[in-house]
Parts: sequence; structure tokens; C-alpha cells
Amino acid sequence: MYIRSRAERGYGPQRITLELKQRGVASAVVQSAMAAAECDWLALAARADRKKFGPLEDRSALALAKSRRHLEYRGYSSEQIKSVLNGEQELD
Repeated sequence: MYIRSRAERGYGPQRITLELKQRGVASAVVQSAMAAAECDWLALAARADRKKFGPLEDRSALALAKSRRHLEYRGYSSEQIKSVLNGEQELD
């Protein structure tokens, strides 16, 4: 339930994993819970990005760098960020 709640708020798998470990949850439990969560991390990353920065087409290189840093802070992997910022993940 915690994973789903944080994911819906725009946080990525790396950040959620770290938060759970800081709360004292065993690594094996964290790994199994993350696997069972069945989240579409790319779609969630794209939604978090679009919510804060708007459409990709209107962004300068500086805005893309800010977006990358924001998604990194939120806990998304570099592959996920690259896919989102290249426009490979579209929202419905």
C-alpha cells in the first residue's frame, strides 16, 4: 500500500526502495513488494514530468536539464528518464 501511495504521488522505484529501507523494512521484503506492486514506472515518470513541466515540445535545453534533475530526485532510473524525455512514453 505504501508503494502504491508513493508511486501515485510521482515517486520512482529507487526513492521508494530507499524510503522503505530507512523505515527498517528488510531488503528481501522490499524487493518482493516492489515486484508485486506492478507499477508502470514509465507512465508514472511521464505523468510526474508533464505535471511539473508541461509538454516536451515547448522545452529548451535548460528546461530539459531541470526536468532530468527533478526525475532523478524523485527516484527514477536514468533509462526511465531518457525514455520519458525522448518522448518514447506518451500519456493518454
